[in-house]
Amino acid sequence: MKRFGRFRTSVASIALLWGMTSAAMAVDLEFYFPVAVGGKAADTIKELTDEYAAANPGVNIDAVYAGSYGDTVTKALTASRGGKPPQLSVILSVDMFTLIDEEVIMPFDDLVETDEDKAWLQSFYPAFMENSQTGGKTYGIPFQRSTPVLYWNKEAFAEAGLDPDTPPSTWEETIEMGKKLVKKDGDGNVTRWGVRIPSSGFPYWLFQGLTTQNDVILANSDGNQTNFADPKVAEALQYLVDLSTKHEVMAPGIIEWGATPKAFFEGQTAMMWTSTGNLTNVRNNAPFDFGVGLLPGNVRRGAPTGGGNFYIFSDSSDEQKKAAFDFVKWISQPAQSAKWTIATGYVAPRPDTWETAEMKAYTDDFAPALVARDQLEFAVAELSTYQNQRVTAVFNDALAAAITGSKSVEDALAEAQKQADAILKEYR
Repeated sequence: MKRFGRFRTSVASIALLWGMTSAAMAVDLEFYFPVAVGGKAADTIKELTDEYAAANPGVNIDAVYAGSYGDTVTKALTASRGGKPPQLSVILSVDMFTLIDEEVIMPFDDLVETDEDKAWLQSFYPAFMENSQTGGKTYGIPFQRSTPVLYWNKEAFAEAGLDPDTPPSTWEETIEMGKKLVKKDGDGNVTRWGVRIPSSGFPYWLFQGLTTQNDVILANSDGNQTNFADPKVAEALQYLVDLSTKHEVMAPGIIEWGATPKAFFEGQTAMMWTSTGNLTNVRNNAPFDFGVGLLPGNVRRGAPTGGGNFYIFSDSSDEQKKAAFDFVKWISQPAQSAKWTIATGYVAPRPDTWETAEMKAYTDDFAPALVARDQLEFAVAELSTYQNQRVTAVFNDALAAAITGSKSVEDALAEAQKQADAILKEYR
């Protein structure tokens, strides 16, 4: 009995030791995630993280919903400066230079070990990688990526005598169709505008659609030089201003980003520019038949890419870095990527996702989901520089000054370029 008692004690000790070892081996990851558009983003992230945790019981993922993109990068930097950074976060792709400058993130290349890892790193659309790489290193992995697209109300088009299946393809057609789409009441008050291009929230991003269409780039790929005062930029901004002041097809003043989908649903505008990340929101809430198309062109077609990347924070243990790397690889695989795209409307960032049975069934049923993917052929990198928040704030202020008429287009852009030069001088 004594021998059996000792054996039983030994078994209990081994079990206790195994439990302690398992607990010690568990890896905890804190994951900051922004929710920037309508749809099922938060629910889907929870489903995906729960699915990964179930398949990887040694990894615990705490998904922290950090608010807007701006809130998320601020919280991540504040936590990093306080010595308690997240291990992983989705942050705007354009914040890459800021995160590098703050020395809080690491390149994914440092975690690549196998040929499979190398192939994965090469599996994303080149247009999205422009805002994910610098200096020969990959710092961000595309996840909730987007481009702005054109949405139009087919019923409004038919009512105005326009072909409901043919949106404007040029700047001039936007004006011509916009004038027919404007609707007024008996007192002459506008009840429906022709088009709505938001100038709050992410004003530089939607404006970059116009600059790209006018064949001009706002910043270099090194993130240390802007091109705000270029005459082609001024021409694009004058066009935006003229949509309201001269052609009267768009409401005057600053147009709110967040209120734009609701204005579209309620028939206050016949067309709108917004993120493809709003696609599921529009599909679920528009009470009319709508279309989705490429942004109208001028000298060329074009749009900026946008949205968020995964970043791994450098102040983490080796085990946490490896676990974070494995999670990013897993969630960006075609099956998970397809689930995310279908739930939210964001653009699946790798070609093989579009070849899955789920995505083919989705796009066969809902062809507008292909528009943003097809627009990648004409896409350019979103405006991104060192000190990005300061530089874009300067540029956004210039856009607002021109839109509200407090400064001329040329003066506003010249001042913005001067301020950007002062900020970026040390990085050149």
